[in-house]
Formats: sequence, structure tokens, C-alpha cells
Amino acid sequence: MVGNFKMLAKTLYGFEPILAKELRNLGAGNVNEGVRNVTFEGDLGFLYKANLCLRTALKVLRPIKTFKVFTERDLYQNVYAIDWASYFDVDKTFAMDTTMSSEVFKNSMYVSQKGKDALVDKFRHQVQKRPNVNSQNADVRINIHLFDNTCTVSLDSSGDSLHQRGYRIATNIAPINEVLAAGLLLMTGWDGRTDFLDPMCGSGTFLIEAAMIACNIPANINRESYAFMQWKDYDAELHEKIVNASLNRTREFHHKIMGCDKAPSAERKAEENVENSQLSEYIDIERKDFFRSEKPVDGKLHMVFNPPYGERLPIDADEFYKKIGDTLKQNYPGTDAWMITSNLEALKSVGLKTSRKIKVFNGKLESRLVKYEMYSGSKKDRFAKEDG
Repeated sequence: MVGNFKMLAKTLYGFEPILAKELRNLGAGNVNEGVRNVTFEGDLGFLYKANLCLRTALKVLRPIKTFKVFTERDLYQNVYAIDWASYFDVDKTFAMDTTMSSEVFKNSMYVSQKGKDALVDKFRHQVQKRPNVNSQNADVRINIHLFDNTCTVSLDSSGDSLHQRGYRIATNIAPINEVLAAGLLLMTGWDGRTDFLDPMCGSGTFLIEAAMIACNIPANINRESYAFMQWKDYDAELHEKIVNASLNRTREFHHKIMGCDKAPSAERKAEENVENSQLSEYIDIERKDFFRSEKPVDGKLHMVFNPPYGERLPIDADEFYKKIGDTLKQNYPGTDAWMITSNLEALKSVGLKTSRKIKVFNGKLESRLVKYEMYSGSKKDRFAKEDG
């Protein structure tokens, strides 16, 4: 892996433009959006940087061979032809997974098994030993992507999904995925230039991701391992340089990030996670019922929250969402309030006009990220001030 090579970062539905922008800002070359993925080019150091810094990537893959497949034999022979011993040692465990949309094969597990057979046979031929498979905690992960007759074999440089940041040790009943949280924050335009509030903070994911964005802290700075560390060409010194250079680009944050939740257990979990993320100096958490709260600051407030949907947390959704609207209208002037929900029917009960509505997915739940602009005084007064 000398010089620049092609890579692919996987992401969530609708997050492709945000991920592409992240990659360009990091310095990637030839960035192209796909469906739930973005392809780009960079060198080995950039592969390390992508894993460390990307907020909206789930995986970073390094394609090593693309070929046409019409039969099982085509698959076996092409996977066998790869010089696997040049990528990792025989004493490393490996796992192979397949994503596919193809008429040639009907079963992704079967494709993975054929790929494993070819890899193991190649090692036996080259070094007279075979590596062991470990589907749960493999040292090396390999991805086969089959679309129609085109097959791409890639090394998975990330290992565990990049949403596993390493800071969350306590969760509530319905935690939001860290990559989803970061992407939603970026969609709302959060940049750390105002005060921030999550009034239903749960285990604190929005708060932590908001603080990392505000301070330009690498998303995965708390993560201890990546699959690329098991590759033969892993350069620990280069990796350390990338980490240090990324930390040197952090910035000061001069506003407040606040979270509250009425459940004592949620407050405790959020505090634990914030402490574990080493961001306690930026984040304040208190036990408070949003419906009995008022705007805690004088200036502009950026609010992002994930209210209960009624899917896993039992609530009277219509009444609950009506209270959200009433509280925002009465107690939160000068606030840009964003929330994500999959309860599209209850959303109507908020009783406020949305200024933005974006389709997203929370897991498999089709959801909406909506924005309510709560003006200081009436909207009419605001426009009169601007005209004057």
C-alpha cells in the first residue's frame, strides 16, 4: 500500500453529503458519493486519519481487488489469487462478511464461506499453515461486496463499527447511535458558536458529540483499537503522528453545553459517559423536567433532542408532543429547536410550524429531523427590527 489508493467509507442513509464534506475537509482526493457510502482516495496516513476523525462514517474499507463473477469457480479462483500473506500473518484470526445484490448467488453466508475456503487454501499453499476464523473478535476483517456480476474484496480497516467511540459505558433504554447523533448535529448546522441544550439527554450522546464538534476533537479519540493495527504494513509511528496532528487542531469553546433529564438514572448515566469522554469541563448536566423548565441562557440557544417515540418507552405520544410545543412556545424564545422522531402522527400534536423537515432513519425506523424557530418576541416584531 504505497502512495494513494481508493477507499470506501460506509455511512447511514441520507448522510452521504455530510460524510463527503467531512472527507474533503480532511483532505481526501476524488471524493464521490454513493448509496450509504462515499469513495475517496488517500495514503496510509489518511486511512488512519479517516478512522480517527470522521464523525459520520461507520466503516472505512480498503478495496484490494475487483473482478467479474459468473460462477462459484470465478469467486473462488479470484479470492485465491490474492496474495493474502502480504496483508496479514497466518497467526492472525480473520472473519469474512458479504453484502450482495446478485443473480449469481442467493446466499451471502455461502459467498463468505467460499471466500474463506479460498483464503485458507492460499495460506496453506504459501506457508503450509492456515489462519483461524473468529467471527466475533477477529484480528482481520474482510468484506466481499457483490453487485450483479461485479465483486469487490476489501480489507475492513475499522474492525468494530466506528459508532463505537469508546466513551459510552452506560446506556439508557433507547440510546441513539453515536454516528447518527453526530450526523444529525451537523445537519442542524451546529458549529459551537452558540450555547447548546439537550433537554431530554438520556445517556448524553448528543452532548458529547456536540462538545467534540465544538472543540474539533477527533470523533474516535477515545477508541483503543482498529483492525488496521493487525495489518502487516501497520506503521505505529505514523499513526501516532496522525493522532498528535489531529489533536493539535482542536479549538477553544466559549459557550455552554447543557443537558437535562427528569430520570435520575439517565442523569447518572450521562454524567458517567461525559466523565469517561473527558469532556466534563464543557458539559453541565442536571436532573430537570423539560416541561417545567425555562431557557437557561439569555442569548441564542441551539437545542437538539431525541424525545421518546412511544416505540420502546410507553407514553401518551399526542399529549407528550403537545407539551413539547407548549414548552417551546412559552419558555424558549430565541431558540433553534431541532428534534428527531419516528412518530410522524404525534409530530402533528406539537402545534408549531416546522421551518425544516429532513427524512432520516434511526435504525430501521423512518424518522424526521424537524426544526422549530422560536423567536424572541413575535415573528412580526423580529422582522420589523431587521427592517429597521
